Amino acid sequence: MKIGIIGLGNICEKAYLPVITAKEGVELVFCTRNKEKLDSLSKKYRINESVSSVDDLINMNIDAAFVHTATESHVEIIEKLLNNNIHVYVDKPISYNYEESLRICKLAKDVNKILMVGFNRRFAPMYSDLKNYGTPSVIKLEKNRVNSPKSPEVFVLDDFIHVIDTLRFLMDDDIENIIVNGLKKNELIYNLVVTMTNKNTTCIAMMNRDGGANEEELEYTSCGKKVIVRNLMNSKILINNMEENKTFKDWDSILYRRGFESIINEFINAARLGIQPNPTIEDAIKTHKICDEILNEIDNI
Repeated sequence: MKIGIIGLGNICEKAYLPVITAKEGVELVFCTRNKEKLDSLSKKYRINESVSSVDDLINMNIDAAFVHTATESHVEIIEKLLNNNIHVYVDKPISYNYEESLRICKLAKDVNKILMVGFNRRFAPMYSDLKNYGTPSVIKLEKNRVNSPKSPEVFVLDDFIHVIDTLRFLMDDDIENIIVNGLKKNELIYNLVVTMTNKNTTCIAMMNRDGGANEEELEYTSCGKKVIVRNLMNSKILINNMEENKTFKDWDSILYRRGFESIINEFINAARLGIQPNPTIEDAIKTHKICDEILNEIDNI
């Protein structure tokens, strides 16, 4: 199976290349306009084929591609790949524009190719294991940053989208109501608190980009149970006033703990077998839709 890697930036280098380059039965082609980066990473991972344009990559007859370029370039690149019968994995979001994301989703279905969005937290074991504790009544997920307010689109679609998608994944049912609150100054968003509900569950999604620490904490409450997950790395399980702490084995890699190993395997296996991955693009586009609704509500803050 021949796979192209488009864009060799920081996230790709840290989170994806260590996993993808270790897989057997995969032939890789690197693609970036940065010649220095292209040469150094090709040498490091002993990649024999590398190109500087997407058009050249397509001519290499690849079966699938990972797209790790700037969000503004996603639509053009994905469109080319899908129209050339190439399965696509792309970092979130598909686009800053919901209508564009929807159009690309439709294209993937029309050409019968995979389009998978990189929502790695669905595959992080400390989060995915929460489904074993029963239907949640309340979930709170807080993801904070230090001194980093952003424009609404960047705040919501580059980072907060992870919070929304994780809560959607854990709710196990469609969201019926959304309430948006936050702090906006000089067209920058400093914090957001979004409440999402359905008939069984209330979810609170929080992000403060003017806080004191880069941190992430999830609280999952179901009947008689509460689980607190800190930074995706450890869990405190409270049942009938008894406390248990859960951690990873020492040899479990950071990329496994954060869900990257499993989501990469999911995409490659789906592309190899020609089946839809989980989550499907129809599922992922629902998260984009909710983020679009949040952006519309931010205008009223």
